[in-house]
Amino acid sequence: MKKAQAAMEFLMTYGWAILVVLLAIAALAYFGVLNPGKYLPSSCTFNQPGLSCIDFKVDGTANTVTLVIQNGMGQDLNSINVSVGGACGGWTAGDGSLTDTEKETFTVTNCGDITGSKFNEDITISYTSGEGISHTITGTISTRVE
Repeated sequence: MKKAQAAMEFLMTYGWAILVVLLAIAALAYFGVLNPGKYLPSSCTFNQPGLSCIDFKVDGTANTVTLVIQNGMGQDLNSINVSVGGACGGWTAGDGSLTDTEKETFTVTNCGDITGSKFNEDITISYTSGEGISHTITGTISTRVE
């Protein structure tokens, strides 16, 4: 009888200890301490070299995405159209063209309601090269909503 009681006490002690550890992990996950998105760096990248995202900002109050893009493709780009994600439409820029090595600020508006603390969307840039051929470059932006 003593062996059975010792085994039962052993199992109960470890069972309670495991339960406490699981509850602690659940509480940390619930309050966002274990959320890896909080610790990931912000990034703005394109899948093709030549265009660089110098700076970027997502404004949750104005529902806009602002991108500073630099042309390093070795040619002038015309008829530039910038879109972010599926919900954002419209953009504003200087003259709609980028000469070689020029950088320009594009503000994508009409993004609907940007909520949450993290913004992760695709960027699509359509342009016409100096020879009149249309091209499309895609990329991603991942940052915090300010």
